Amino acid sequence: MPSLYANDSERIDRRTSRSICDAVGERLQQRLRPDPRLPTHLEQLLDELKKRDRDSH
Repeated sequence: MPSLYANDSERIDRRTSRSICDAVGERLQQRLRPDPRLPTHLEQLLDELKKRDRDSH
């Protein structure tokens, strides 16, 4: 694996490289996690549908 070398004088062992990759992956997952909230307009429309559904029963 050619990327194990930071430069000509420093070597990164497989364990350290794996730890770095895992840490970067975890942080990316946290930052790129989709926002579970809907836009305000869609929430309002859903609330209206729920209200109409309750009123019709």
